[in-house]
Amino acid sequence: MLGVLVNTAAVLIGSLIGLLVHKGIPERFSGAIMKALGLCTMYIGISGALQSESLIVLAVSLVLGVATGTALKLDDRLNSLGAKLEKRFTPSDDSEEKPSFAQGFVSGSLLFCVGAMAIVGSINSGLLGDHSVIYAKSTLDLVASAMLAVSLGIGVMFSAASVFVYQGLLVLLAGLLRPILGDPAMIAELTGVGSLIIVALGLNLIGVTKIKVADFLPAIFLAPIVFWVIGLF
Repeated sequence: MLGVLVNTAAVLIGSLIGLLVHKGIPERFSGAIMKALGLCTMYIGISGALQSESLIVLAVSLVLGVATGTALKLDDRLNSLGAKLEKRFTPSDDSEEKPSFAQGFVSGSLLFCVGAMAIVGSINSGLLGDHSVIYAKSTLDLVASAMLAVSLGIGVMFSAASVFVYQGLLVLLAGLLRPILGDPAMIAELTGVGSLIIVALGLNLIGVTKIKVADFLPAIFLAPIVFWVIGLF
C-alpha cells in the first residue's frame, strides 16, 4: 500500500499548490490550462487504448459497462456526492463555486483513478510489490492535480480520497486474483478499456462533449470477464 499512500499524498500536495496560486492566475489563463490538460489527458488515453489487441473485448466491455452504469446512475450519484461535500466544506453563499467543486471532485477522481497507469501500477504493486509505476504516476498526478485545482478548485483535493480507496482496493484484489490478473493479454485489454474512458474525460475537459464518464466505469471490471468468455470461443 506504500505506492497508494504516495499517490494520495501527491494529489493532495498538487491540489494545495494549485489552490494557493489560483488567485494569482487570470481566468483566461486557467481556461487555457484546462484545455491543455484535456489534450494531455486525451493523449494518455489514446496511447493506453492502443495497447488493446481486441476490438471485440473493448466494444462489448464498454457497451455492457455503460448500460450497467446508466442503470445504476453512477455519474449522477458521483456528482451528488460532490454536491454533498460541497455543501459541507464550502460557504453556502459562494454560489459561483458550486459547479466547480462537483466538477473538480468528479474530474479529479476519474483522471487519477481510471487511467492505464492506475490499473497497471496497482496490479504490479499487489502482485509483485513493484511500486515503480505508481511512483511515476504520482509525479504526473502531482502536476495534473495542481493544474486541475487552478481551474476547478478545492473539489480536486477531495478526489485524493477516491485515489486511496480505488487504488487501494485494486492492490488488495490483485493479490487475491493473482491467477487471473497475471495474464499480460488480459491486462492489456483492461488497460485499453480504462484508457478509452480517459479519452472521454479529456473530451469533456476541453469542452467538446458532456459525456457521463462515470457511467462507463463498470466496463473496467467487466473487461476481464468479457476477455475470459470470448477466449472460450
